[in-house]
Formats: sequence, structure tokens, C-alpha cells
Amino acid sequence: MNRKERQEARAERYREYAENAEKRATAAFNASNAAVAGIPPGQPILVGHHSEKAHRRALERSNGAMMRSVHESEKAAYYRQKAEAAENNDNIYLGDDDAIERLKEKIAELTTKQDRMKSVNKLMRSKMSNEDKIAKLIELGFSHSGAKNVVAHGSSFPAYMLTNNNARINAAKKQLEKAKSLAGKEDREYEAGDLTIEECYSENRVRFYFPGKPDDDMRTELKSNGFRWAPSMGCWQAYINRRTLRFVNDITKSNQ
Repeated sequence: MNRKERQEARAERYREYAENAEKRATAAFNASNAAVAGIPPGQPILVGHHSEKAHRRALERSNGAMMRSVHESEKAAYYRQKAEAAENNDNIYLGDDDAIERLKEKIAELTTKQDRMKSVNKLMRSKMSNEDKIAKLIELGFSHSGAKNVVAHGSSFPAYMLTNNNARINAAKKQLEKAKSLAGKEDREYEAGDLTIEECYSENRVRFYFPGKPDDDMRTELKSNGFRWAPSMGCWQAYINRRTLRFVNDITKSNQ
């Protein structure tokens, strides 16, 4: 299963959680109404009457069920947001099967955007007529109305936009080089004492498989070095980087 498939599965799982929470919210709401169904609307508690205790218990059951309904409704909204976030997550991870291809596309898009902003700024600084500027802006992809609006207001892209976009280009290029480097390395698995270590470059993950639950000190060390427990795999894993590989090297030496 690639990352896209895992992303879709995660979104579907969150949607299922939301639907189940909504069903529980509806059931609790109905239970709240049922608890006081036999009490006339607006009927006060008749203090000292034989119905007082039953009336109070009914109100308590109704209020408790209503609180559960509100809680489940909030939980459903939370999971719907999680599902939407999972579906719309277009971040590029080094362990993605198509990471290199997508990073190349990202760099190309950002570079095109950078060149376009530079061209617009150069054009707006030129002494050519407004009509010619409008024509050139249309060639750069602006609509006729958009080009007229830019020329009328003398608009140009501020320096910080070019600086920020250029920084994104450089960051993507560095990520691409790392993705290429990882793609050229083979996954490896080895043991250090009773500990199994897996360097999975194809997924950009390094994993520790302990024979049992690590003690408190070890768990603290793992967390401080970027490792998190992965219940589905029964291991502690982290992204591959200098810090995690240095930690792996230290653990390997200490277990020999």
C-alpha cells in the first residue's frame, strides 16, 4: 500500500468514526427525550409529593443522555475534520513512491511562478505604453480585465513574495536531492544484541523492534530522538535523518 492509498484509507476510517459518533449522538438524544416523555412540558418538581424522586431521576437521566449526545456530536465533527484534512493533504514525503516525480513537478511550477513574477515586475518598470503592457500581461497568462487592473493600479509583486518563493524552490531542490539519495540506497535489517533494527530507505523510516517493552529511560530517549511507537507494526520508528541514524549507531554500539 503506497502513501496515497494509506491516506485514502485513513480518511475513510475517520469518516466511519464520524458516522458511528453521529449514530451514538442520535441515540443519546432520543434517550434524553424518552427519559422525560411521561412528564408534561414545564411540569415543576412537586417537592414532598410521591412523584418527586422519580421526577428528579428522570431529569438526571435526560440531562446525562443529552450531555452524551453533545459529546458525540462534537466527536463526529472532529473526525469529519480529520477526514477532510487527510483527503486534502498534498504534502510530499520522501518515502512516497512518486516523491521524485512530484518534487520535480513542484520545482517546475515554483520556477515558472518565479519567472512570471519577475517578468511582471520588469514589465511594470518599463516605459512602454499601457496598451502594450496590457498585451504583454495577457501573453503572461492574465485575463484582459486582470491585465487592465494591474496596469491601472501600477501593481507589481513585492520583493518578499519573490524571496519566499525562491526559498521554497531551494527547499524543494534539497528535498529532491535527498529523495534521490534515499532511492539509491537499499533497505537493510540487522541485529544488535536482542534488538532488531530496520533501515527502510524506500519508506524513509528507521525502526527498532524490541523483544519486549523498553524501560522508561529507553522510551524517553526514543521519544527525544524523534521515535514514536507504531502499534500496527509493533515497533518504534522515526524518519531517517542524521539525528536518528546517529542514535541508531549509539544504540548499536551499546548493545554489542
